[in-house]
Amino acid sequence: MRVTRPFDAPARPWLPGHRGVDLASEPGATVWAAGPGEVVFAGPVAGRTVVSIQHANGLRTTYEPVTAAVRRGDRVATGDPIGTVEAGHAGCPVTACLHWGLRREDVYLNPLLLLGFRVRLLPL
Repeated sequence: MRVTRPFDAPARPWLPGHRGVDLASEPGATVWAAGPGEVVFAGPVAGRTVVSIQHANGLRTTYEPVTAAVRRGDRVATGDPIGTVEAGHAGCPVTACLHWGLRREDVYLNPLLLLGFRVRLLPL
C-alpha cells in the first residue's frame, strides 16, 4: 500500500482539505471493509461510486471510486470484499487510486489510524 496523497484535515469543516488518503492501486483490485459494520450508502456521488460503512464505535469509513459489490443495509465483517477499484480518481498519479476516508460524526480523521501504526522515538 502506497499513499499517493495524505490526509490533510481542513481547519474548519467547510474549508479545503483532503478528507482521507489516496492509495495507489490497480483497476479491478478488491476493496475490503476496514471493520465490521453496516453499509449505509453504495451508489453514485458526482459521477463516481462511493461505499460508506457505519461501524458500531461511531466511525464511518468511505471508499471511492469503486464498483460496489454491496448494497445499503448489508452487514460486513472486517476484510469482507465490498467492491473493486475503478480508474479515474482525480489527481491520481498512477493507473488507479482508492480514496479511503474516515470520520466520527462531522469530524474527519486520518484513516491510517485504523491500521494501528504507532510511532516510537528511539534513543540515539
